[in-house]
Amino acid sequence: MSVDRKERPAGSGRSRPLTCRYADPMGKKRLLILLLLSLAAGCARTPQLYEWGSYEDQIYAMYSDTGKVPPEQQIADLERDYQVARSENKPVPPGYHAHLGYLYYQIGKADQSLQSFETEKELYPESKQYMDFLISRITHS
Repeated sequence: MSVDRKERPAGSGRSRPLTCRYADPMGKKRLLILLLLSLAAGCARTPQLYEWGSYEDQIYAMYSDTGKVPPEQQIADLERDYQVARSENKPVPPGYHAHLGYLYYQIGKADQSLQSFETEKELYPESKQYMDFLISRITHS
């Protein structure tokens, strides 16, 4: 495919050569500084909203290696992480107390299970319907 280029008649069009808009050395410096600042801002660490502790690792281990870590050990780890979160004045993530309640239920501590489910419901109202369902299952069994 060939492109048919027409020659411009003399005296028409631009009389000066095309130049780069950013040929100004100060403009290049400003652009470089702006680029470096935006890269540095992108690498800045944002503070975590929640104190996760070992919660994610425990969830993974619970479902991938069922039975490898006993519920009592998981409860102890979660309780320790919860104390760390409280000392740093950070909330635990959604589902934390629900998972703790489930672990308490597994070892037969229904009262502590119910308390954890109530705490989850209070801290994260969007979990109310599911927590009420779990609470009703425990209280009616």
